[in-house]
Amino acid sequence: MKEILETIIKNLVNDEESVTITEEISEKSIELKVKVSKDDMGKVIGKQGKTANAIRTIIKSFAGKENKKINIEFVEE
Repeated sequence: MKEILETIIKNLVNDEESVTITEEISEKSIELKVKVSKDDMGKVIGKQGKTANAIRTIIKSFAGKENKKINIEFVEE
């Protein structure tokens, strides 16, 4: 799941090296924290959060296969 998210995010941003994703897995949930540079944050979130919501929807569909809840948080460096 982390690899899929990383691929999506790296294709959106200009500074691919600044992308860092941390993953915390528990029995019933997965928490992903995405760190991107300040300049690329707008590209990842999109207008009115539409890009971020689309990313969450895609990743949640993968998490549904594993019967786990997923939370994605976008953080500036």
